[in-house]
Formats: sequence, structure tokens, C-alpha cells
Amino acid sequence: MDLVPVLDEPLKKTLGPATAKVMAEHLGLHTVGDLLHHYPRRYEERGQLTHLADLPMDEHVTVVAQVADARLHTFASPKAPRGKGQRLEVTITDGSGRLKLVFFGHGVHKPHKELLPGTRALFAGKVSVFNHRLQLAHPAYELLGGKDAAEEAAETVDTWAGALIPLYPATAKLESWKIAKAVQTVLPHAQEALDPLPEPLRAGRGLISLPEALLKIHRPHTKADIEDARSRLKWDEAFVLQVALARRRHADAQLPAVARRPQKDGMLSAFDAKLPFTLTEGQQKVTKEIFDDLATEHPMHRLLQGEVGSGKTMVALRAMLTVVDAGGQAAMLAPTEVLAQQHHRSITEMMGELAEGGMLGGAENSTKVVLLTGSMGAAGRRQALLDLVTGEAGLVIGTHALIEDKVQFHDLGLVVVDEQHRFGVEQRDALRGKGKQPPHLLVMTATPIPRTVAMTVFGDLDTSVLDQLPAGRSPIASHVVPAADKPHFLSRAWERVREEVSNGHQAYVVCPRIGDEDDAPKKSKKKPSPEDAAEAEKRPPLAVLEVADQLAKGPLQGIAVEVLHGRMPPDEKDAVMRRFAAGETHVLVATTVIEVGVNVPNATAMVIMDADRFGVSQLHQLRGRVGRGSAAGLCLLVTEMPEASPARQRLTAVASTLDGFELSRLDLEQRREGDVLGQAQSGARTSLRMLAVIEDEEIIAEAREEATAVVAGDPDLTHLPALRTALQALLDDEREQFLEKG
Repeated sequence: MDLVPVLDEPLKKTLGPATAKVMAEHLGLHTVGDLLHHYPRRYEERGQLTHLADLPMDEHVTVVAQVADARLHTFASPKAPRGKGQRLEVTITDGSGRLKLVFFGHGVHKPHKELLPGTRALFAGKVSVFNHRLQLAHPAYELLGGKDAAEEAAETVDTWAGALIPLYPATAKLESWKIAKAVQTVLPHAQEALDPLPEPLRAGRGLISLPEALLKIHRPHTKADIEDARSRLKWDEAFVLQVALARRRHADAQLPAVARRPQKDGMLSAFDAKLPFTLTEGQQKVTKEIFDDLATEHPMHRLLQGEVGSGKTMVALRAMLTVVDAGGQAAMLAPTEVLAQQHHRSITEMMGELAEGGMLGGAENSTKVVLLTGSMGAAGRRQALLDLVTGEAGLVIGTHALIEDKVQFHDLGLVVVDEQHRFGVEQRDALRGKGKQPPHLLVMTATPIPRTVAMTVFGDLDTSVLDQLPAGRSPIASHVVPAADKPHFLSRAWERVREEVSNGHQAYVVCPRIGDEDDAPKKSKKKPSPEDAAEAEKRPPLAVLEVADQLAKGPLQGIAVEVLHGRMPPDEKDAVMRRFAAGETHVLVATTVIEVGVNVPNATAMVIMDADRFGVSQLHQLRGRVGRGSAAGLCLLVTEMPEASPARQRLTAVASTLDGFELSRLDLEQRREGDVLGQAQSGARTSLRMLAVIEDEEIIAEAREEATAVVAGDPDLTHLPALRTALQALLDDEREQFLEKG
């Protein structure tokens, strides 16, 4: 490997074993190079105060602020000497907002002496809520030129010498200022960093060198230094990632595939003739893109994204029928058994006698549509495997079970992956490996993806977008229900569910947890101390089994309520879904197993409990389960979070728009892109520390062009050893093999 030995040196050699252990376990930093690429999250200016109003819940934060006042309270405590406990409450301010700090027990003495009104310091801790107000319990702190500047250690003065104070992503075990001191130790090694950008690209875009960028990002003297460093480091991330994707596209383009063209008077014609509606313009446009790809002798790699209910399954089914007409087989991979069963049911219903190949009453042009899941009985599984290997079954719908070694196809021509974000690239590759030649690949997602994310996460795929909803879909009204502030709103929510049921409709209630014994937190018999009071407010997420029981005995008494969750046996899950689809069950209390693909047009209402525990995209997906028929949909987002909290603001944003693309941008702005990449591309250690895929659209688009040109001229990067090294750092071994495999 071409790595510079100094940057590859373990941190324990440089910083000592104790600090290195915390950095490895809590921040994933193992080498000098890792630490140099652990960039400050933001900077505070000496003499300037931070914004306390924007603190994120449940995150470790570092703030620079001034003590407004400090009060010591005494309370009765059997655990304390002489039966009296102490609590120190310190209020800090940034001029625009206030934040309470709380210290208990023996922890009050030092801060009581040091945190006097007017003192300025860095404070670090985890943001929690107590009595509906944000607070930091037992924060660590570092005085900044406090009452007695001589007390400040020489190394601290060194670290904070500049006018700009770097604040690092930190943890409870390692505060920002300790990370800053560690960075100070390794910073001289930045000079030895290899530059992954080809010299003509760097010079042509006026970017500074990598060593200079690392120096300026960690120890800037001016805001211009930070900007120069950011511009350079963003290019590194965008370019290296785009090179990885360009190499994959290049490898894919070399592969052979069987062209699958529509046949005259085949199953597709017969299917289209039976359709009771015409395809939307969007469906026709996307279908043309897919059919053009299928007709080529290189494998199609296409991402089909569309809003919930935009008719993606219909588009995919027509592509699958085309492949069957052309003598091949098509497989659809679904993330859950519930969804695989749902797809199998709806596809066989849509196809009618065309799905009855080899059966009495089957149409002349027909095939078998088989289901393959991990929990099928031995006899059914044997028959399904036989139908696939003989070619009797043209279509198969299944879960991960399709990927197993035992599964063999007669002639696999097309793989359709539903809800790509649930599958890693390796899994879709394993299924593609089952064709005699690489099959065509169509990846579908109902999670709207902004263009830049499509270029990064799915950069190896061409993209088609379905943004029109079919006629007859109803609007969904969404409202936030603040259960803690206004309990009567929650009572009204259950009344609304009863009203929907009495009008002949059905409802979902979604909870974050299942709630059986394995799942439930152990209850403690001892009385909580004041120190534990803040934690006690953070109750476990609401659970399906408990909520269903409370509803059936309380507000929804007399209504048929059933539960659905991932730990139920598959045949039981299927039976529950069938009863709900048939209208025998009025209210389904479920986990997110209903998030994708579940289609019950008569369901008009959804109540999402602890809605703040779900992501924006997930809430949008869940909401898409209602309003699928002619009656209007209603989605109620129940939360106990205070009005000012970011979680509550996120829910208000979800309630205010039905535009999935707008919400996906919001989702990305609120989360680190790394989470998005990590979910979508399992196997890739994301390096997006600096690049913001929403704001940096232009850089990503340009980096994609540059990367494509570089890979076209030198696919193995023979003349760019530093770039090859950066690529190896981005990709772990498994992912590297995967790229090599194409």
C-alpha cells in the first residue's frame, strides 16, 4: 500500500494508549491521518458568544458562553452526609438565549468556586430536556481567560492562541478542547500528506495543497483560511468518491448482457390490453428510458425513484414482462416478507390469468409467478426452486432468500430491487451474479432523493424520476399533536380515528417499539435520585403491544384492533394483513413494517406515536400508506417534545408539505450526509466530513465530470498513485473487491 507511514501511524504511539482508546472506540479514529481528517464542526470567535437557541437534542455539544448566575440548592437526600444533598444550577447566556447547567453531589464544589457570574468558558455535555427546558447535566468545562488568567495552563493558551476557536465533533468521554490538544500534537505531520488531486485539476481550479488545507482547517487565523481549506477538502471528498463510482460505471460498461426487446403479441401486449386505465405521461417517459436500456447489449443500471404511490410497481412489472417475452426471467427483491407477500399478491392480481402458466384456465401467453421467502415451508420452497431452475416461473418475488446459493435461475434477465436503501451494494451484486451473463438491473425507491444525492449515493446508476401521481389519489392532511402541552389534542386524535372507522374506513397506529419482554427496559425498584430525574423524563419509546392493549380497553373500545410487527411468524403477519386488507380489522397497530409497499386503499387515517423518534423520510413514507383511495387521508404526528425543540420543528415541516423532494432536502440538511451514504451504500466507509451534498451540488457535478474523464483515460489509476491511495482509504477490502468485480 502506498500510504505514508507517518500518517498511518497508530494514535497510541503519538498520544498514548488511554486517549487513543477513547478516540478509537468513540470517534472511530485510529491513525494520525484519521485525526488530521477529523475536522472542526464550527469555530467560535474569541469575544463572540454562541447561539444557544440552536442546540440539537441528545447530542454532545460544545458551547462558548458566559455565566449569568449560579445558585446552590440544598435538598433532603438519604444518600448524602447529614441527609442533605446539594444541587448547583448555573445559567449561561449567549446574549440571545439561555441554557441551564446542573451539577449534583460531590460534583458541585469545583464549579461552585469557578463558575462565578461573568466567567467565560467552553462548556461540553449532552443536551437533554427537563421540565420542558433544555439543559446540560454535569457538563465538562474549560475556563477561557477567566477570573485568573494565570491559572490557564500554557498548553491551553497555545491551543486557543488564534482568534478563532475550533470546536470539534466530540463525545462525553473526550471534550472538544482535548481533541484540539491532540490535533496540536499531530499537526506537524500534515506536511507529509499525499495529495490525491491530479496537479492539473488542482492548479486549474486554484485550490491550495492538501498539507496547507489541513493546517488552515485546524488552526485558521482568518475566516478566509477556513474558506480556502473547506473548498480544497470538499473537492477531495467529492472527487475521490466520484472516482470510485466512475470506476464502477466503467467496469459495468465493459460487461456483456443479453438485449431484451419487447415481442409483438407477447404477454406485455396482453397485459396492456387488460389495463383499466392509461399510464401517466411520467410512466410512459420512464418506461421508454427502461425499454431503451433493456434493448442494449450492456447491462442496464437504472434507479427509478418516485413518490409513494406514483406507480413504480406498474412500470417495473411491464419491464419484467418484456424480459419474460424475450425468453428471460425477472426477479424482484423486497426488503421484508410483508412487502414481498404484498408485491406477489398485487402482481398476480394485476396479471390475472397471465400469472397462471401451466395451470388450467391459464392464458396462452402466461407464466408462473412464484414467491420465495426464508420462512416458507420445505415443500413450497422446493417447488419454487424447481420452477426457477427449469424456467417454468418467469417471475419471482422474494426477500434476501433469493440471494442464497441454492437459488438457481434458468436465464435471469432482469433484477428489480425495491427500496434500495434497505440493501447494500453487495446484496444486489450477489443477485446479479446468478445470471449466465450479467442481468439488467432496475433499482426502485420511494424515498425521494435530491439530484446530488443520486450522484453520490447512487452514482453508479442512471436515474429516472416519476413525479406525477396517478389520477384518483387523494390529498393527505397532516397535523402535529403536542401530547404533553395539550393532552386534549390526543383525545381528539382518537375521536378522529373512531369517526373514520364509523364512516367505513380504517386506520394505522404506528409505534417505534414492539414491546415484548426482550425489548422492554428493566424496571428499577429504587426511587430515582434527583440526579436521575432528568433521565427519568426520557421514557422508553412507546410500544405496539402496550399501545394496542390501552387503545382496545380505552379510547378505541369496541373497535377491531390488531397488531403487526417484525417478530411475528410470517404466516401470522400475512393473515393479519389479509384481514386488514379485507376490512375485517379496523385499526392496525404496527411498527414500521408497514412503511413500504403496503397498499390498503380503504385506510384513511394514521396516528404516529412518538413521531419525533422517526426520520423525516420515514415519516413521509409512513404517511404515504393513507389516502391511497378516493377518500382523503389524515396523518397525525404525536409528540411530547417541547415546541422550541428541533425535533418538533422537524415534525412541523413534515406536516406542512407533501413534497417528498423538499422533505428529503430538509432531512439531509438536518442529518450528516455520512448517515445517508452509510445507509445506502453498506460497505462504504463514508468520508463525507466536509462535503454537504445539498449545498455543494456544483462541486459534486464538476467532480463527477472530472472523475469520469480521469477514469476513461486511466481506469487503473496507474499514473495517479496518491489518488489510488486515497481510494483505498475510502474503500474497505470488501467494497474494493466489489468495485473490482463490477
